[in-house]
Amino acid sequence: MSKPKFNVGLIGYQFMGKAHSNAYRQVSRFFDLPVEPVMHTICGRTEAAVSKAAEAMGWQGYSTDWRKVVEDPNIHVVDVSTPGDSHAEIAIAAAEAGKIVFCEKPLANTVEEARSMVAAVEKSGKPHAIFHNYRKAPAVGLAKRMIAEGALGKIYHFRAVYLQDWIADPNFPLVWRLQKDKAGSGTHGDINAHIIDMARHLVGEFEDVCGHLETFVKRRPLAGAIDDKLGAAASTEMGDVTVDDAVIMLARFKNGALGTFEASRFAVGRKNHHKWEINGSKGSVVFNLERMNELEYYNNADPEGTHGFRVIQATEGSHPYAGAYWPVGHIIGYEHTFVNLLADAFKAIGAGECPSPNFHDGLANQLVLDACERSNASRTWERP
Repeated sequence: MSKPKFNVGLIGYQFMGKAHSNAYRQVSRFFDLPVEPVMHTICGRTEAAVSKAAEAMGWQGYSTDWRKVVEDPNIHVVDVSTPGDSHAEIAIAAAEAGKIVFCEKPLANTVEEARSMVAAVEKSGKPHAIFHNYRKAPAVGLAKRMIAEGALGKIYHFRAVYLQDWIADPNFPLVWRLQKDKAGSGTHGDINAHIIDMARHLVGEFEDVCGHLETFVKRRPLAGAIDDKLGAAASTEMGDVTVDDAVIMLARFKNGALGTFEASRFAVGRKNHHKWEINGSKGSVVFNLERMNELEYYNNADPEGTHGFRVIQATEGSHPYAGAYWPVGHIIGYEHTFVNLLADAFKAIGAGECPSPNFHDGLANQLVLDACERSNASRTWERP
């Protein structure tokens, strides 16, 4: 019996477009899905580059006009993987055209845009999803299950860092991620958004936050041609950096837990150091993305004299997602988090449900991001 085909139109072909393309190409090879995603059209503004991307990444065709993709009656899913300044326009148009809409994070550049996007997908009645892919690492899924089963008891603390160093050189060019009109915010919306979402996913909703944002390098060389690894060629002209380079945030959760968050692109030596720890009355768990197949676990009920953190290799067939891939001990990587997210999304769609995480999560995260920015301005605690 043939499965329903869902033709996908992907808007964007750089870093995230490449990650999404790989996921669409692989998801049906590892997961038994109720529907068949088809890589129909990839879209970008530069014809030479997008046609090359289409051929390299396995798309049937390409377009240089996202409106034509959205309006194409043969397209069922529109995936928005562009800079943040165009998320709302494209996603709302896609929803109004009756498409299923997927979108990269953060959902939008402002709370108002995020609310409009949620309203559009709700009005359309179609499923929607946001690419908070780190939820889908097997070790994270295991932590989620352990918390739900009460292994950690009452949660007291969530502490997280997301540290990178790719713009620490003051001569690094002024790429779009360093421009507020395109990105909405800097480190805050780019990587602090990930640990905010992780906190909501594992601990619960935020009560209020107190934050500080800092820009260390305020002018940079203008960027020339960009690449798919966050970089670009530098010119001799200079421009203003209009986003944050680092953010520190305190949080209180509605369930009484406390949170600390630090995100920076100036942590020299840290390349993609996304690490968090959760402490509860019965035990603790620790996750580090750079060792993403491992979960550290401390059980307070262990016999006296045997206490200590143990390392769980989250590669058993019984661990979330791991059974779809290789034998135990054979690790998976960053790219598989996108594959796992799409697997969950298409399974939900096939069952007539909305995927998780979705635009509602995107809006909730946007509210926390906004509260932190308001706190930075007011120098007080703010509610999302």
